[in-house]
Parts: sequence; C-alpha cells; structure tokens
Amino acid sequence: MKIIDVKAAYPKWTNLPTGVWQSHFWQIVVRVEADDGTVGYGYGGGGEPGCLIVNQHFRELLVGRTIESVDDIRAAWDYVYKLSLPYGRKGLQMMALSGVDLALWDLLGKSEDKPVHELLGGLRKPKVRAYASGDEFEKYRDIGYTANKFSPGRAGADDDVQKTAAAAQRSRSVFGDNALIMTDCYMAWDFETTKQMAEAVREFDLYWFEDILTPDHLEEQAALKEFVHPINIAGGEHEFTRFGFGQIAKENALDIWQPDLTWCGGITEALRILDIANTQKIPVVPHRGGEIWALHFIAATDCDDLAETHPARWDDSANELWLDEPRVEDGHLTPLDRPGFGVVLNERML
Repeated sequence: MKIIDVKAAYPKWTNLPTGVWQSHFWQIVVRVEADDGTVGYGYGGGGEPGCLIVNQHFRELLVGRTIESVDDIRAAWDYVYKLSLPYGRKGLQMMALSGVDLALWDLLGKSEDKPVHELLGGLRKPKVRAYASGDEFEKYRDIGYTANKFSPGRAGADDDVQKTAAAAQRSRSVFGDNALIMTDCYMAWDFETTKQMAEAVREFDLYWFEDILTPDHLEEQAALKEFVHPINIAGGEHEFTRFGFGQIAKENALDIWQPDLTWCGGITEALRILDIANTQKIPVVPHRGGEIWALHFIAATDCDDLAETHPARWDDSANELWLDEPRVEDGHLTPLDRPGFGVVLNERML
C-alpha cells in the first residue's frame, strides 16, 4: 500500500496546566491514509508547531512511499530523520516524528489485521502491572494497584523534605510492604537536595527517584548513585532517540530508562533504545507506559513489567481523546487484541 495523505491536528484540549510548556505544545494526532483506504492514527507532541512540521514537511517526504512491512516503517523513519536533521534531532521535530511513526505502526497493523504487539513479535506479557501516579493512595489501593508514584516536596527546604518523608510513609503504609513506591520531582531538585531526600525516605524502601535533575546533568546524576543507593535513579522522558540514550549509557547516568514513545521517536526508535539498554543491562520502564502506544510495546518486548497510569485523567471526560483505552483491573492492564493499536479517536476533539 502507498501513503496518499499525512495530516496532523491539535486537539481541542481543555484543562491543560497553565504557565508550563504543556499549555502550548501538548499532544497531537497524526493521521496517515493509504491508497487502499486504510487509515492509521498516531499520537505525538509539539502542539500547533508540531502539526506544522508534519503537515508542511513530513507530508511531502512520505506521500507516495510504500508501507508493507516493519522494515518499510524503519526506512521511512530514517528518511524523515535524515532530511529534517538540520532543524531536528530533538524537541518538537522528534515529538512530531513520533506521532508519524506510531501512525505507521497502526496503519500496518490494520492492513494486516494484526494488533501492534503481534507486529512486534507477539505478547510476552498478557497482562502488565500498572502503577498509579498521584496521591489518592487509598483510592488507588482499592482499585487494585500494588505500585504508586507520589508527589514529593519540590525543593530542599525543611518543609519540602518533611513533606516527602510524610508522603513516602503514608504511601508505604497504605500499599504495604510488598508494593513498589516511587517519587517524581520533575527536575526540581539539585545534588544536595537529592542526598537529603534519600536520607529522609531511606526507611520506606523507595524503588526510584525520577527526573531528579535536568537531562543535561548526566555527570551529576551518575555521581549521585552512590549516595541514593539502593534507591534507583530513573529518567529519560525528556531525552530523544538512541543517540541521546547512548550518551546516557556512556555516562552511566541512570539506573532505569524511561523513554516516552510519543516523544522519543515512536516505536521504531524505542526498539533501538531498548537494544542499547539490553546491552547495558538497564531496565526500561516507558514514561506514560499505560497509554496504548507504550502498552503494546511493553507487552511485546522485554521492557520491565510496569506501566505508568494517571487515574485522575479517566475522570476527565472533556479530554477523552481515545475512547476505549484499557482500564486497570486488579492492578493490571490488558493490551487490546484488535488491529493496530485498537483504539477509537474521539473526532469531536479535532
């Protein structure tokens, strides 16, 4: 089948956070149509600028290309990456290319009447363990979660350290001794704060600290490992492509890698990132892994058996872009066994 159209649209998002980058450059929908009538949908980033990149440049590169196999998708990715390299490599361009790549995987799956996890070699995990990001601990426990990522204090003041320790204590108390407990400071800490936080939560057996410093502070993150051990240092949602993760590997900066499949380059590049991680024996836990794109990837590869979910967004019907993504049952997510990614786009949001 040949591609006859590529188009990106910025959904009519409501309730986006204000004063942060998501207010301007949040997720986009990419639609790829083939000459046999098959349509694939992908999910990328970059807001309206991301759509501009897809609609004005990527479209002219992709229309007319044949997509009959995973190798064809990989070749298309390499072609677009090369010709957008002068202004791309990272950031908005890569977020846009991620959406295109996922749309091509969806297109191929629908054409072959196979779910994406089958294109990836078949299910290794019929169910994937989910963790809840948020602070409604009792609610998550009652749903069936056995893993939680809570919100910590944002700086190194005494109140922030005490807040973090209290949240860790409460999460551990609610979920029990066998649960996985993590926290994500979203690049708000520095070297000394991270050391303070590690000591403050030591007794609560946290699994990881996420995004402690910015993606540019690889040397500092590597140096922090000895101070926070056995807590793992996790990150990578703001890194792009195998080249970026190759540098993380070279610096030995992170214990756990967390590429976001809608930003890092899609499934095509996530497979290459996973290859590097496997060589280095580094666990991979994709950012927002409970979203359908990453769920297929986790279930069909040797990523860790762990997928991030945000239960609060299931109550936000105004932003329900994909109408039938799997929900958590007994603390697990089950990948959809439908062609492509198996979800339906809410056309009213476009």
